[in-house]
Amino acid sequence: MDSGNGSEDGTPWGRGDGQGDDDDINRDWGHKDIPNDVEVLKRVWRNEKSAPEILAYESLLVERVQEQIANMEENILAAAESLDDMMLSIFEMDVNRLMFLLRAYLRVRLSKIDKFALHIMRTADLWDRLSPQEQEYASKFVDVLSKHMHDSVLGKLEKAYESMMKQAASSEENDMIVEPNLDTYVFCRSKTALGTFQLDDKGDETVDMMPNDLYILRYRPVRNLIETDRIELV
Repeated sequence: MDSGNGSEDGTPWGRGDGQGDDDDINRDWGHKDIPNDVEVLKRVWRNEKSAPEILAYESLLVERVQEQIANMEENILAAAESLDDMMLSIFEMDVNRLMFLLRAYLRVRLSKIDKFALHIMRTADLWDRLSPQEQEYASKFVDVLSKHMHDSVLGKLEKAYESMMKQAASSEENDMIVEPNLDTYVFCRSKTALGTFQLDDKGDETVDMMPNDLYILRYRPVRNLIETDRIELV
């Protein structure tokens, strides 16, 4: 009886001679959408790495990639004895590639949380961009940082200088909180024809954005184009 997991001779794809087409292999190994997801994950990672602020967490993509990795690892273990070394290496490379990209994406986000934790926690829009796990991490990070700063430095200063937020009690703003520079310049590529795009409030600075063309622009004016997937950072 066909178990639905391979051919009659036990191989994990459609044809027993090992020459099944790519669709058969991808379907039976549970990673038919992997090529597309790899490209999406690459783009998401590049955007996150190049943007000065933390971007929205791609929860559905991360969940899908994690599920694909788990399925592929399970299938490799189940079929290890029936695979030749070349095929086994190919599938393991696919797994490693996905794991590398996913870890790189998550590490970039964690580095931004470490750097801008206080700013993120005080800004509702940025806080909502974090995953539940990232929110928990950020809260614990700030608690540990606050205790460390108080025990090692702030607790030994006069009361007017004990705040982590302000240089002194007389400061009108929270001038000790590190914020990302949204006016930094970024390399970006337009994914569609956007026509004449305004880069300042007065309309004195504009750019004609054409598909696949590269631009060096300030991040602040184009941040909405990244959020709506009309341009990508490179």
